[in-house]
Amino acid sequence: MSPPSTTRPVANFDRRQPVAVELSGVTFGYDRTRQLLKGMSMTIPRGKVVAIMGGSGCGKTTILRLIGGQLRPQTGRVVVAGRSVPDLDREGLYALRRQVGMLFQFGALFTDLTVYENIAFPLREHTDFSEEMIRDLVMMKLNGVGLRGAAALKPSELSGGMARRVALARAIALDPLLVMYDEPFAGLDPISLGIVGQLIRKLNDALGITSVVVTHDVYESLKIVDYLYFVSDGRIVAQGTPDEVRSSGDAFVRQFIDGESDGPVPFHVAAPPLATAFAIGHAG
Repeated sequence: MSPPSTTRPVANFDRRQPVAVELSGVTFGYDRTRQLLKGMSMTIPRGKVVAIMGGSGCGKTTILRLIGGQLRPQTGRVVVAGRSVPDLDREGLYALRRQVGMLFQFGALFTDLTVYENIAFPLREHTDFSEEMIRDLVMMKLNGVGLRGAAALKPSELSGGMARRVALARAIALDPLLVMYDEPFAGLDPISLGIVGQLIRKLNDALGITSVVVTHDVYESLKIVDYLYFVSDGRIVAQGTPDEVRSSGDAFVRQFIDGESDGPVPFHVAAPPLATAFAIGHAG
């Protein structure tokens, strides 16, 4: 599926690096009063599918933004294919983003463009390929996700699962070295969820890319990923292979997998004793 090299300059991101992404001691906060990530470190080997899991608001999507260069860490290192992302200039960041595919939550397709035009868009933006070459590549990507027959449809004519598969085809249009998935299973029915999960795995292996999957879906992730990181309170609190996670006795992992309301992540927000609250209410 690899197209000929574009004539536009591409920074020397080394696809042969054994480590595709590395975060080392990363701290980040959107303001100075609250650190969202606190000394975050993780290693994502080339060619693997790695999941990042944790509760809402724990910083999972922020990690993706740091990898893609939309954000810069306050301390620590973010390295993609041998290049330090925070040290890239504007041209370097532009080159990085040509090497990274992104599947946004709920797909984020261009609603006024056809399926074909959605996938052709990054090829026209980032390459000098002829329209004939672009057509061949678009149809190959659509065939890879089983939607070659839907090329002329608009996003409004697609089911949720089909739209997510189109978004996946767009994410791999440029044969990236890395694809990041932000909640790829959100809102899908069980059949579509299974199809998308298997496509992530199969396309990763067929194209020799690396996949980072941010998700809440433990069951589907355990079927397709090579490794999982669990994030809580800005830190990695657990990690392991699917087999290690399934057999884990770690309290956080068990609470997350089993969906328990109480555990290391409390159900109740800190508050005064209930009797005190009632007394205050009656006194008022």
